[in-house]
Amino acid sequence: MSDASSHDIRTLPDLLALFGPVSSLAAVKAIPRLDAHCRRFIALSPFLVIGSADREGRADTSPKGDPPGFVRVIDDRTIAIPDRPGNNRLDSLRNIVENPDVAVIFFVPGVDETLRLNGRARLSTDPSLLATMAVNGRTPVLAIVVELREAYLHCAKALKRSRLWDPKVQVERTELPSLGRMILDQARSTEDVAAVEARIEQAYRDKLY
Repeated sequence: MSDASSHDIRTLPDLLALFGPVSSLAAVKAIPRLDAHCRRFIALSPFLVIGSADREGRADTSPKGDPPGFVRVIDDRTIAIPDRPGNNRLDSLRNIVENPDVAVIFFVPGVDETLRLNGRARLSTDPSLLATMAVNGRTPVLAIVVELREAYLHCAKALKRSRLWDPKVQVERTELPSLGRMILDQARSTEDVAAVEARIEQAYRDKLY
């Protein structure tokens, strides 16, 4: 059997040799500001994923979700993302403190195209900003403010291939064990599954905001 690593791509010329030239439109589609199309996409989006890395380059991605329009467009180059209650691991937030470079991808249910933003982030506790992000009378502890470097719309190929929004291919929840069961298995914990699942369900009911 051949050594799999011998087939690894290690240089940029080797990588480029596998692909044709970038299309003329794709080469120029990134813009340094949020235009009307970007603003509309963000206003319709209830869900995003933010990518970050610590000072050593160890990467993390984190989902953020709320009703459409939860991300504030402050100006043509700045957005603010509320940070809602979670598990307090603070992976993305720790990374941003160490390394402000982030990438964000927005999704709109039923739309196969996505919007991608790259920029530098900071963590803000500005009360006037957080007040605009209150839900059910509760304001977030902080917001992730992203200063835009570039924005561009991404074509629909990945979502079309995955049929992400097609209800006919949705997976029944019973195809996987419960979250509590999976986490306990991975942690090799002997804690009671029912008790863990009860805490998770209570958090879903009482601690979304």
